[in-house]
Amino acid sequence: MAETISRALRDGAFEGEHAPALSIKDTIHTPLGSVVFNHILTQLTSNILAGKSQSRGVVLVALTRPPSFYAELLKNKGFDISSSSKWLRVLDCYSDPLGWKNKLMERGTVKNPYEETLLKTSLCKNLKELDKVLSSIVELGKEIVEEGKGRFAVAIDSVSEILRHSSLPSVARILSHLRSHDQVSCIFCLLHVDLHEAKVAATLEYLSTMHADVEPIVQRTNGQRSASEDLLMAEQCFKRGKFHVRFKRRNGRVRVMREELYVEGSGIKFKEVSSEDGMTAQSLVPKVQFNLELSEKERLDRAKVVLPFEHQGTGRPIQIYDGRRSLNESEIEQQQASVEKPQTTEDSGRGEIIYFRDSDDEMPDSDEDPDDDLDI
Repeated sequence: MAETISRALRDGAFEGEHAPALSIKDTIHTPLGSVVFNHILTQLTSNILAGKSQSRGVVLVALTRPPSFYAELLKNKGFDISSSSKWLRVLDCYSDPLGWKNKLMERGTVKNPYEETLLKTSLCKNLKELDKVLSSIVELGKEIVEEGKGRFAVAIDSVSEILRHSSLPSVARILSHLRSHDQVSCIFCLLHVDLHEAKVAATLEYLSTMHADVEPIVQRTNGQRSASEDLLMAEQCFKRGKFHVRFKRRNGRVRVMREELYVEGSGIKFKEVSSEDGMTAQSLVPKVQFNLELSEKERLDRAKVVLPFEHQGTGRPIQIYDGRRSLNESEIEQQQASVEKPQTTEDSGRGEIIYFRDSDDEMPDSDEDPDDDLDI
């Protein structure tokens, strides 16, 4: 499944369509979204350097990590950082997102509060002005493309940080503009969903063609647990999780895939969902207070139940009554009425329901609720 995501981002945008977008969601119970983000970033970088990707480089918007972190990450993955200026630009929104350090430097309070890095970066000094942020991303991308004919990818390591300083409609507008830009190949971003309202995640999912959820393997319960159990659960949440991805196809259908991810060393591995989930579901069945399945005797008893809208007996075949009176039925009723006239004294206590349709041209009434035309 992770390979499917990498291929979609590698292939980029089709002619006349918006760029594909991947949104990654995680929570405090499974904080592995940044690990998945870094994995996608390195996979896309590898495809770019191999000449397999539509994009010629990546514009990385760093909000939760300094540029030096990503330089070390790429170096550990075997990439040549000295040549990164050909395929990578970093918009540094981490070092001074509101320009406070820059004001201190202008006053002479500090000399140079920004750390040096081997990556080619551009400093963002006001994250609240999203239009300038958008312009900076496009300008950095054009530096990579140079000739102006190629495309570039955009990676945002935390949309949550942008939402701290800007409204949801503004962020959605920026993401939409990036997707529709004719030089953007693909976009992928991370959202810490438990920091926001449900509409934030829904908006980001609407703007994305691929949506990935990182969920805990073991669901938390409200029952009492020992300290060792809590520690074990927390350790599991930092090492493994469920990875659910929804792919929106061009024909409108949605494809859902599930995998398990494991953190091993400095990277992650994906594998198919194990059969433990099925065993867990079966173990939960005896704990409920009611039966979820019918026995053989109960199935037979249910089959013998006569439904109220079925005509039974009188020697006629079983049929569903549609409310229309046929000629044969009216003749039979007249014969029965003439025979039963002498017995009026015995049956005087019975009631009678008379049902007349307004017209034979009408569609038959629903068998569930024919009461609107009943005359009792």
